[in-house]
Amino acid sequence: MDTREPPAPTGGAGESFRERVLAVVRAIPHGRVATYGQVALLAGAPRAARQVGGILFRSAESDDVPWQRVVNASGGISTHKVGAGTLQEALLRSEGVEVDASGVDLRRYRWQVPVSCVPEPPEPPETPETPPRPEPRRP
Repeated sequence: MDTREPPAPTGGAGESFRERVLAVVRAIPHGRVATYGQVALLAGAPRAARQVGGILFRSAESDDVPWQRVVNASGGISTHKVGAGTLQEALLRSEGVEVDASGVDLRRYRWQVPVSCVPEPPEPPETPETPPRPEPRRP
């Protein structure tokens, strides 16, 4: 098992969600996969799996990102929808990942990230107290 840890999502000034996503995907070891949701969680936005897909779809080859290592929550290849499924399967197979009609076996190939690398969920913003509604006037 690869013990490489993903970059800690700092959310600091100048670091965009896109940059954090690309950094996490670059940290996925050769021969392993992660789900869109797993990448979103590690990038500090646990409910942003769809945005991860969009970022990877729009990433340029010059970004040097192993996009093929990201699969859907059931291990399926979602890129068939955009015409890259066959390429993704071939790239995964070249890394030793077995791909069948249902996708990748996550029990076998999922990147096991140390719990210490999973960021704490952000604190919900404080909402101002809503003043009580006045009672309606009755004639």
